[in-house]
This record gives sequence, structure tokens and C-alpha cells, in this order.
Amino acid sequence: MKYSFALMMLVFCINVSAQTNAKPNVGVSPFADYSAEWNKPMYAKCNTAEKALYMSKTEKEVIYILNLIRMYPKQFATTVLKNYPEKTSRNWLPEIPYYQSLMDTLLKIEPSNLLTPDKECYISAECHATSTGVAGVVTHDRQTAECKKKQHYYGECCDYGHSTALEIVLSLLIDEGVPSLGHRWICLGSYNTLGLSIQPHKGYGHTAVLDFAY
Repeated sequence: MKYSFALMMLVFCINVSAQTNAKPNVGVSPFADYSAEWNKPMYAKCNTAEKALYMSKTEKEVIYILNLIRMYPKQFATTVLKNYPEKTSRNWLPEIPYYQSLMDTLLKIEPSNLLTPDKECYISAECHATSTGVAGVVTHDRQTAECKKKQHYYGECCDYGHSTALEIVLSLLIDEGVPSLGHRWICLGSYNTLGLSIQPHKGYGHTAVLDFAY
């Protein structure tokens, strides 16, 4: 009995020591399911919104994903976008021409700068997402005097019907049904800052508003 107790105490002490000396968890990449490559520490620099306490986890992840795509467009195309149609929930599958167009774009463009979170842009996006969600409308026009006062952006994207970060970003980048591909070029444009808000929407379930600035 004494031997068993001593053995149990020894195992307990080893476990405590291992937990104490373990390296802190640096987090899992939002693209971990597509390739283990994305979990390397070098990609953590793209998580610029990590400490933006005013943003939700999903909102932060949208910026993280956009930065990964902007910095590593070819790698995203060949590891994530290539496999996305098979891994998606099937609630939304992009039309082939728009999907292929994005693939072609990402394979040829050069890396871009990182986006950093901006609270003024966030306030602008949050007001617009909330007011349009309550009204159940689809528009860039501010619905209230308060939102007109808070409006702050040089490029704006609005997405409807998606609630996860990757689906929001891919919806905007694929830009299905938009011949000008305006949302794609805003998301990949030369902006420096971004504020975004994801809110309930009466008609589509969710809306995401992304306000970009310099």
C-alpha cells in the first residue's frame, strides 16, 4: 500500500512538473485543417488583431485570415482554396468561373501589406451592421443619423448570410455575381487598417461589415 501511494505521488509530481515547464500554447492557425504548414510560428505575425479587446473572436479571425491571404496568396490558393469546395458545409458552393478567377488571381499576385485593426473603423462598421441587421436591408447607406456621424472608411465590404470567418472572407474574395469583383479588390487592396463587425440580420441571419482605411 505504501509503495502504491509513493508511486502515485511520484507520477503526480512528474505531471505537475511537465505542465509547469511546458511551452505556452501559441494557438492554432485558422488553416490548420488544410495544411500543418500554417501552424509554424512565422505566420503568427498575421494575427494583428489578437489584442483588440473590443472585437469578437470571429471578427479577429477575419483579419487574421485576410492577412494570411494577403501575405501568402499562392500558398493559400494551393492549400486552402484548392480544397475548400470539398471541405465546406455545402450550404454555399461558389460558381466555378468566379472560384477559378480567384484561384488565378491569387496564383499571380504579389504579397501585400498587413492590415492592422482600427477602432474608429470598427465603430463605423459596428453601427452599420447593427442598424441594417435590425432593418433587414442590404445597403451601404447609413440608416441613422448616429451611424452617419460614425461613418469612417475609404473602402467598404458587406457580406450577408455567413457567420464563420473563412466563409465571410471567401464570399467576398470570390465575389460571385459581381462582374467588377469590387469586394475582392477592396480586400486585396493597398489599405493599411480595418475595422469589422458581425451582427445578426433579420433577412439573412448574419451580416458582416468591413470598413477599410489608410
